[in-house]
Amino acid sequence: MVARPYWKGQIRLALVSIPVEIYSATRSGATIAFNQIHEPSGKRIKYEKIVPGIGPIDLDDIVKGFEYAKGEYVLLDEKEIEGVKLESKKTLELTQFVDAHDIDMIYFEKPYYVVPADDLAEEAFIVLREALRRSRKVGLGQLAMRGREYVVSIKACGRGMVMETLRYADEVNKAARYFHEIGDGEPDDELLDLATTLIDKKTGKFHASDFHDRYVDALKELIEHKKKGKTLNIDSDDEGGADPRGNNVVDLMAALKKSIGPASKAKATAKKPAGKVAAKSDAKSAGKTSAKKRA
Repeated sequence: MVARPYWKGQIRLALVSIPVEIYSATRSGATIAFNQIHEPSGKRIKYEKIVPGIGPIDLDDIVKGFEYAKGEYVLLDEKEIEGVKLESKKTLELTQFVDAHDIDMIYFEKPYYVVPADDLAEEAFIVLREALRRSRKVGLGQLAMRGREYVVSIKACGRGMVMETLRYADEVNKAARYFHEIGDGEPDDELLDLATTLIDKKTGKFHASDFHDRYVDALKELIEHKKKGKTLNIDSDDEGGADPRGNNVVDLMAALKKSIGPASKAKATAKKPAGKVAAKSDAKSAGKTSAKKRA
């Protein structure tokens, strides 16, 4: 089955217009959907659209309304909403170009694949794609889709391009509200060396296929057991609300050393600056000399 484009329109760069189609680059992962069931009868619960004092109503009689005062609404039908004129409904105009690292990752929302709409658009599409790749820039613009206008970015991706919707500034909570109580003290050098060594040890290339939803797998297992009339002991791993950190306060130094293993521990020790080692050695020698003089 051929995928349907999520949006059709054109990318405009100055006087150049490129007809394109946009497709969703992601899909929802595997989930377990539950229905609400009336336990005594075993039947599924259904919901009806009801108006107080009138009862169930026909779906065709439903329109959208905006409450401008308590109990007072402005009614709008779909044609009126669709009639709101925005140039970005059919045209994505690239108004600015920035370095990719200039945009904080927290602003990125959802990716879409961008492809030329036809053979005639392909040449201009390829020129824009390669210009973005060569300059290592990301194009920015605004685009209206499915009832709202988004800030979007465009970048080269393989033979095509990827468009990503971005969150507006007022949609992102300021980090300072959450981080202000964290101290600004400097970490211990040895602890930092051990932590860095542990990160180096676990560093590798990202492969999305290495990860899967273990919660969904566990739910499927539970459902299969219930279908066969079996039960699972779900209380076996329950810690009864115990402190997740355990009963004893773990020594951070010991935990890091144990995590990286003996071989990596030696590497972490070797990373220490020679100046520090020499300073300790000189201090010991000076201590011994002073002790001899006192004797």
